[in-house]
Amino acid sequence: MNAVNSLLVVLTSESAALPDVLRTAMGDGVDFSAIARATPRTMLSQAAALGASEIVAYMPEAVQDLLDALEEGGGVLPCALSLASEPLARDCHEKLAAFGVNAWIPIESLDAQSLDAVRSRARARWARESALRTELDALRTRFDERKWIDRAKGLLMAARGIGEDEAFGLLRGAAMHANLRLGEVSRSVVEASRWADAINRAGQLRMLSQRLVRLSAQALAGIDAKRARVLRTQSTERVQDNFVHLAALELHEASANALTETRAAWNALEVVLGMRISPQVLADIDARADVLLLAAEALTGVLEASGARRALRIVNICGRQRMRAQRLAKDALLASTLSSSASRERLAPTMSEFESALLELEQAPLSSPDIRTALASARDEWLRLVRGVREIDTAEGRAALVRSSDALVENFDQLTASYEHSLQVLMS
Repeated sequence: MNAVNSLLVVLTSESAALPDVLRTAMGDGVDFSAIARATPRTMLSQAAALGASEIVAYMPEAVQDLLDALEEGGGVLPCALSLASEPLARDCHEKLAAFGVNAWIPIESLDAQSLDAVRSRARARWARESALRTELDALRTRFDERKWIDRAKGLLMAARGIGEDEAFGLLRGAAMHANLRLGEVSRSVVEASRWADAINRAGQLRMLSQRLVRLSAQALAGIDAKRARVLRTQSTERVQDNFVHLAALELHEASANALTETRAAWNALEVVLGMRISPQVLADIDARADVLLLAAEALTGVLEASGARRALRIVNICGRQRMRAQRLAKDALLASTLSSSASRERLAPTMSEFESALLELEQAPLSSPDIRTALASARDEWLRLVRGVREIDTAEGRAALVRSSDALVENFDQLTASYEHSLQVLMS
């Protein structure tokens, strides 16, 4: 692109002809038909489309139109801009400078020498400002990366019990291996932690939906009723806390919609939880809790997909075991208390699902000594829960079922947190 073709001249209107004074100032031998032209409104789009390296605005009047266009553009110009106009007030000059006009000349002084000087000045100032913007952007990027690096180091130090130097070495090694900037890897670690935590909390809503039914069934059957009331209050508070935490995240549209639906399901369940317990109310609680379960399951799935990390699946699998333990205990109590055939029919499938998932967790390569110990403990507690289900019609069986279902929640809470903070999940 030659010097003429790289120049964009801005006039007051599309029908305005190139002024004689501007023709004269540009000198003889210029092919004026090759000079691109625009109005203040089309100036920025034209400059971008043509790849213009310089803009000369000739505004004998209506300078406000140019100001408006520059303000809409955000004050960052794609190239140098010179302005020729009638004399302007001081505040107008200040606005023009703020919006990126690099040089100004009064029309009455316009000639070949002065136009050449003002254009040279505009190009030099734009080049200097452009270099400063580039430097500032680089500083901001480094500062932003430093924040991500510090946060990622803190996560790794807390999760693995390691020092700052070792945590930094892990990040640097991952960055070299993936051929990414250290800041990018650090941000990925922080986001992996955030998504894992969100999946864990959404998964807790699944478990709590079933636990609240189980505790209501306990209260109706008179099985450790005082403790059941305390745990029901704690479970309700835990639901609310998880909703507050999830609502504070910057969720994608699909996740936000799923959270809204889950919240609506909880609101419906909360209404019947406040009613005096009876067989009919318990059946209503169970029905509404299943709606919450389905909504929370959908939310957890969307969050797992949003995280876009295969390692997050293990967090979801482990968290789902909490729900299955509560669902199994709930259905056993409902089958015994309400003679619910539907609940009785779900016992075998739930046990089969729990057993399959537990086996998958035991065989997963994502492990550590703490995780293996916790899985062995979960296996023992699971067997006690199964015995409680089989002996549900006895007082000893019901007591064992309640103890084991609560123990499994604590066990899988610990396991889910271990997976959530494992190096493989964070560094995946």
